[in-house]
Amino acid sequence: MQGKNLRYLDAQHSAPERPTRAGFLLLEHFSLPAFTQALDTIVTANLLRPNLFAPCTLGLGEGEVVSDLGLVIRPDAQISLATLQGLDLLVVCGGYRTELEASEALVSLLKAAAEQHITLAGLWNGAWFLGAAGLLEGYQCAIHPEHRPALAEIAKVTHVTSAAFVVDRDRLSASSPAGAFHMALAWIKSLHDKALVEGIEDILAFEESRYRRIKPELHASVSAPLREVVKLMDANLEEPLELEQLAVYAGRSRRQLERLFKEQLGTTPQRYYMELRITEARRLLQHTELSQVEVSVACGFVSPSHFSKCYSAYFGYTPSRETRRIK
Repeated sequence: MQGKNLRYLDAQHSAPERPTRAGFLLLEHFSLPAFTQALDTIVTANLLRPNLFAPCTLGLGEGEVVSDLGLVIRPDAQISLATLQGLDLLVVCGGYRTELEASEALVSLLKAAAEQHITLAGLWNGAWFLGAAGLLEGYQCAIHPEHRPALAEIAKVTHVTSAAFVVDRDRLSASSPAGAFHMALAWIKSLHDKALVEGIEDILAFEESRYRRIKPELHASVSAPLREVVKLMDANLEEPLELEQLAVYAGRSRRQLERLFKEQLGTTPQRYYMELRITEARRLLQHTELSQVEVSVACGFVSPSHFSKCYSAYFGYTPSRETRRIK
């Protein structure tokens, strides 16, 4: 987190010339959780900045498609050369019981999409269909473990990984619902700024987003004592612990603890703790029916006036002006 980590919700951004179009090809028995994770990520981006994306659902035929959970969905349109026109992303949505059989018509359409420079993606075993069309040669990809051998058999020069998701140039793939979320998030990050991605995380993966800054960087690792201190902070928002108490729990001196925060997180323990509390306060104001006083107590502020002062300093406006997002 940084001092302005949530101001993206109110940031002004110019509207795009046209929305980025994402088509989801729903195969029979597709994974509904994987599909909704990816779709919800895109829809949430539109919630934060309207009209960035235009998602649609496609089917192999004109009829309904049954998901792995037995829920029936009627796609917006049948996939065809015409429906490919204008797409920026085509996601092949498979599932555990999706039959690994690619018709000549589907292979032809997938190849046509690649020729039109449409980014191609596969969810669950969706990468198998891309491989069957010869569109994964020289690429890394992710696929559900049950289907890795099948893909490796038909795509000899494809690097089939055990990762939850892979973004390799214009090929995206995910092997699970969680992987679908991170795959979609990575795609959005390649198109837009970091603030939008963090905004989506704060709505859809709030608990994970709290630890955004303690995730190890490419060439650095966060020490176990610091990770433990952050967990303690997160578990004690209503009655914040003193820095001396945190240091004792971590087996470090106050000065050592301050140095850890400075070196690894680029901030002070006090500032980091305040960011956790004020971020939680905003979540409660937006997504619960708690009063301002109740929120201030839940997040460890000594008085409503102190809470209002800290909130205003952090977000630039008072808690009373916060937008309620509950229905």
